[in-house]
Amino acid sequence: MQLLQDKVALITGGSRGIGEAIVRKFVAQGAKVAFTYRSSAERANAIVAELGENVKAYQSDAANFQESEALVKQVLEDFGKVDILINNAGITKDTLMLRMSEAQWDAVIHTNLKSVFNLTKQVMRPMLKQRGGSIINMSSVVGVFGNAGQANYAASKAGIIGFSKSIAKEVGSRGIRCNAIAPGFIETDMTDELDEKVKEAFLSGIPMKRLGTGEEVADACLFLASDLSKYVSGQVLSVCGALNT
Repeated sequence: MQLLQDKVALITGGSRGIGEAIVRKFVAQGAKVAFTYRSSAERANAIVAELGENVKAYQSDAANFQESEALVKQVLEDFGKVDILINNAGITKDTLMLRMSEAQWDAVIHTNLKSVFNLTKQVMRPMLKQRGGSIINMSSVVGVFGNAGQANYAASKAGIIGFSKSIAKEVGSRGIRCNAIAPGFIETDMTDELDEKVKEAFLSGIPMKRLGTGEEVADACLFLASDLSKYVSGQVLSVCGALNT
């Protein structure tokens, strides 16, 4: 039997990178999937066309509270429930603190951290009514040990860890689990564009001596979304090749 048979998952930032890998993994495991995108409509529509009727894309800005409210309402109308929420939407605006503008700080905090509040807030009541659900928030190893030039990103990802642990304690008695995943350096469109010397510098600090893949992060999401982890909540699962060790 497929691990997510008859489950409905809502995934933010699902049109590319790690988000797309999660969408594909969950569909393969029997889930019905609603995913969001902000601007890449062509790519999102291509994913839907390829994966079939159990997948639907929604243009929505996870950082916007009103749009998040409207999104969850529409997903509930379209699918009837939400069993799994994956808060994956995220951006970077890297620069040293001396050069960081207020706009760069606010953009990262709103997209990466406020979005987690927005979507979790909206699915909470439906999950409480059905007395069950799994919320998975995408953090980062940078949120655990920090990184020069990424104070805004590190702050947002560290905030996600504290948020996840708090929610797990608030709603655990109602059968709702909340965990965070902390990826390390993962192969994405962004890393593909990096200079080879920069990639080599990354690899030198990773004990497994390679970048991770989006599918490997998706596998971790599958574990936390399924009943294989039904007694796992309030945890941070690092997917980083032993970088955070």
